[in-house]
Amino acid sequence: MKFKPPPLSLLPLNSALSESPMASTLTQTVSHLDDLLCSDQEPDQPREQLSEAPPPPPLPSPGRCMSVGGDSRVERAWAYWSRLGRPKLIVAPMVDNSELPFRMLCRKYGAAAAYTPMLHSRIFTENEKYRSQEFTTCKGDRPLFVQFCANDPDILLEAARRVEPCCDYVDINLGVGAELIGAWDFLECPQRIAKRGNYGAFLMDNLPLVKSLVEKLALNLEVPVSCKIRLFPDLQDTIKYARMLEEAGCSLLAIHGRTRNEKDGKKIRANWEAIKTVKESVRIPVLANGNIRHMDDVHSCLVATGVEGVLSAESLLENPALFAGFRTAEWAGGSEKSTREGKLDQADLLVEYLKLCEQYPVPWRMIRAHVHKMLGEWFRIQPQVRDELNAQSKLTFEFLYGLVDQLRELGVRIPLYQKDSLAAGVPQNGLATSI
Repeated sequence: MKFKPPPLSLLPLNSALSESPMASTLTQTVSHLDDLLCSDQEPDQPREQLSEAPPPPPLPSPGRCMSVGGDSRVERAWAYWSRLGRPKLIVAPMVDNSELPFRMLCRKYGAAAAYTPMLHSRIFTENEKYRSQEFTTCKGDRPLFVQFCANDPDILLEAARRVEPCCDYVDINLGVGAELIGAWDFLECPQRIAKRGNYGAFLMDNLPLVKSLVEKLALNLEVPVSCKIRLFPDLQDTIKYARMLEEAGCSLLAIHGRTRNEKDGKKIRANWEAIKTVKESVRIPVLANGNIRHMDDVHSCLVATGVEGVLSAESLLENPALFAGFRTAEWAGGSEKSTREGKLDQADLLVEYLKLCEQYPVPWRMIRAHVHKMLGEWFRIQPQVRDELNAQSKLTFEFLYGLVDQLRELGVRIPLYQKDSLAAGVPQNGLATSI
């Protein structure tokens, strides 16, 4: 049966553009040809408003009950997580890459929850075009974490209030290092901007500010607050950090098992043992991020850390069907008895993604990035096709569908694989007993 996600719904837009130099530069940037939405709609044309968003679960936000004591907050955090179905397989926040069409594709193939890309809270409050292009959602896009980077509690709250009717958690990014939101890529070294702006992992040097950000949201939002962090070099510092966040009103903690200086995820393994220790040191639900390349890793991480769920990022970009048990040839294993070719490849997934983009318009730069990620190995076999893509200053769906057809006509096919012993697998909302 053909996958038909629900109709597009977008966040209401009602703020004037900022006159600040950064916002002015951003406005010019998002107006660039390759950043226009992937539709024939003019950028300034009014877009469909969010007419009906599913209400949050009928339990009060754990954070809004801070005054009744820590035990009650923890109980409400767990009750809320249970109402959402305790999702175990989660699309991680990815700068410019975990946008609505990609989230919906991952949900089709097993993802039980997803984060938005990281949004800049100040620009989100000031710039209408940024809001309309960088954050979209729909009825089927739940459970949903909307993630912000921020360094001002009042601005963060203003941004969060705009999205809380459309999500299940408002998440504070306390772990970004070298990455930053897409429109800033053009302006300066992202890590230098993040450090100067005091965002993400660089807030680890200012814990009172971090605490104030969490408290501000926890005391004023109807939906709970979640946080995504990295490790301190000293594990005891990480434990103190996590406990501080819990006390401030954080209801769900995602831990990236690397320090802020450990940027290369392919060379530096995430520290699952550290995640386990932090998990055992707090009372709220915990998620793990790092080293999730296929479903065997999902199972191993859940067992090794005891967390409630796992996040995957880079591996999902190459293989959005990871949570359905598919794996790339790199992780297929050496024995033909243990794996078999699945009736799916990355070109199939790309075509599904493009169809979703036609239904849910996003900036072309996001689409271009996904094409390179999903077809990277294919392009290595036929690099001239990649060169044709890179030569296109303006993309169209016709060109991209034709590019897939061209690769297939050239005889390029790299199948995804499935592991026969993964029959039990890891259910979206429960841990398998065998694998």
